[in-house]
Amino acid sequence: MTDLRTIKVNGEEIDVDPALTLLQACEAAGEEIPRFCYHERLSIAGNCRMCLIEVKGGPPKPVASCAQNVRDLRPGPDGQPPELFTNTPMVKKAREGVMEFLLINHPLDCPICDQGGECDLQDQAITYGRGTSRFEENKRAVDEKYMGPLIKTIMTRCIQCTRCVRFATEVAGVSDLGLVNRGEDAQITTYLEKAVETELAGNLIDVCPVGALTSKPYAFNARPWELKKTETIDVMDALGSHIRVDARAREVLRILPRIHDDINEEWIGDKSRFIWDGLRRQRLDTPYIREDGKLRPASWSEAFEAIRAKIDGTAPEKIGALVGDLVSAEAIKALKDLTDALGVVNRDCRQDGSALGVLPDGTRAPRGSYVFGSTIAGIDEADMILLVGTNPRIEAPVLNARIRKNFLDKMGLEIGVIGEATDLTYDYAYLGADPSVIGNMDQDFFDKLCKAEKPMIIVGQGALRDGGAAYKAVLDMASRVGAIGDEWNGLNILHTAASRVAALDLGFVPGEGGKSFGGIIDAVEAGDIEIVYNLGADEFDTSRLENAFVIYQGHHGDAGARVADVILPGAAYTEESGIFTNTEGRVQMAMRAYFPFGEARENWAILRALSQVIGKTLPYDDLFTLRQALIEDNEIFGSIGTVEMADAPSADLYASVSGDPVFTPGLDGYWLTNPVARASKTMAECAAMFAAAPKMLAAE
Repeated sequence: MTDLRTIKVNGEEIDVDPALTLLQACEAAGEEIPRFCYHERLSIAGNCRMCLIEVKGGPPKPVASCAQNVRDLRPGPDGQPPELFTNTPMVKKAREGVMEFLLINHPLDCPICDQGGECDLQDQAITYGRGTSRFEENKRAVDEKYMGPLIKTIMTRCIQCTRCVRFATEVAGVSDLGLVNRGEDAQITTYLEKAVETELAGNLIDVCPVGALTSKPYAFNARPWELKKTETIDVMDALGSHIRVDARAREVLRILPRIHDDINEEWIGDKSRFIWDGLRRQRLDTPYIREDGKLRPASWSEAFEAIRAKIDGTAPEKIGALVGDLVSAEAIKALKDLTDALGVVNRDCRQDGSALGVLPDGTRAPRGSYVFGSTIAGIDEADMILLVGTNPRIEAPVLNARIRKNFLDKMGLEIGVIGEATDLTYDYAYLGADPSVIGNMDQDFFDKLCKAEKPMIIVGQGALRDGGAAYKAVLDMASRVGAIGDEWNGLNILHTAASRVAALDLGFVPGEGGKSFGGIIDAVEAGDIEIVYNLGADEFDTSRLENAFVIYQGHHGDAGARVADVILPGAAYTEESGIFTNTEGRVQMAMRAYFPFGEARENWAILRALSQVIGKTLPYDDLFTLRQALIEDNEIFGSIGTVEMADAPSADLYASVSGDPVFTPGLDGYWLTNPVARASKTMAECAAMFAAAPKMLAAE
């Protein structure tokens, strides 16, 4: 452990880590230090000078506290602890001067600025400014820059703190932003006046302290004090990033990240941030029944009666149930219990055809075989990383940024890729596209992987859809290099569906003799399955269900609704309280921000009401009782917010699988991967724009 050093801050002694900056040390002592350019997760620039403090025995001028470390302080003449002062007349005068200087060219835009009411510059000008300015010259004006469909620029407000440049370069890994010219002509620009080509561009808005970069979709929509703020969980990927949903009435107007160091730090992907306009478009807000080939609005009782009449005349083996990617654990549990009560064994949650969750002999797989074993935060500890059949930049942009952070922190960290060669924002050794490379990779890379203390293997869904052959090869290789063991579990499954891990934890997989997702679809086409209950599954060719009576329960009129015979309108993830389990197995609670539209209801409540109509009443009438049943089914659901570490899987788990490993395509792009995204105009604009951008291949 690092030896602590004693210092004095405004006369109070405190022991701190010598590696801390003076700014961090003062804040550890409870003193507030203003800043603009300094950000905890970015490199130090030291160019705004707002964090000035006085150091006793130092130079006769204020010191930029962000740019000096505690270890650099000199003790007093008799060995006394170094002393720092944050509230002396010299500090006050210096800060007033800096603030006056920063405001020379800043326009008086506060009444029309979207940053108004939550602006660092506003707050610090009031607290640390002079109140008047001595400058009477005309303010300079700066042309606006084009940064794409997500970011609105008002660059006259810019104070050249370079936070945005450092975020783009260091975290996002793109070189689209920079500072050009000098002095009065200095400007932040995208060089070629093009969109910032990253899936993390929205975070530039958060790091900007002065309103020079704001949200283009949110522009002029609301003031912060008008909005109801709900802390919840994101479901656009399987990370379960912590977010805040800001809504007015039943309209989401923006989504912002919350800090969670073990998952998303303080970043979120652009799909998570800008998806909100899709939450109110193409919504299902009343039940529908198909008559004479056309859907007509119906009452709940009519819809339930149509379902009951069909189920009453159908044998259980001719019924199938599917679960989609955005469904809460409560709804999955309710559908599982309903299928159990009906004797239905044809059910599955793996609409992408993944082999996870079920072993070759048909039994349920151990939890350690389908979660991110080392945890997301464990990426920081890895000293070598191998990516297999995954493109984390589009499957989980925030996780990819974490890999990049480790790559930068550990200069020379080696990363290997088996699968698609693409720009991942960091250098890597390209080992090949063919899955046969898993068992026969480059010997030099393999030897280094064996010598690594904490090797990490990240397996994407593209390597898990061949019946388990590729996963078998991965398990064998992970065992040989020491990636799976008692002290370190470096085998990680990167999911892309927010509901997948919870569904596998609940065992929403084929029962004894039951058909998997692909088997259900084939059986429908063959006429062997006559009824399909589709709970929010839209990411497959739904036209293959046309021979069956399809009950679709969901919140958007997407692919699943187009072939439905009965539509039951459910709630979206912002409209109900629900449990989701992320890719590392962390159980988290999503909270309701507002009530569902029209006649739509919470998904578990729809299934509870339907069960009563068909004579198989589920044994819970409220969420509390349902969640107790969840915990009885799997005690993991009682550990909200924590990761229950799972045992590393055995190397011979899929030993009986035969055949050659095959990779399948992963996500088809980043922007339009679920019904909410496909309903969003913003996502459609991003998809059209970035699809035209050239695809950069990483050097081998």
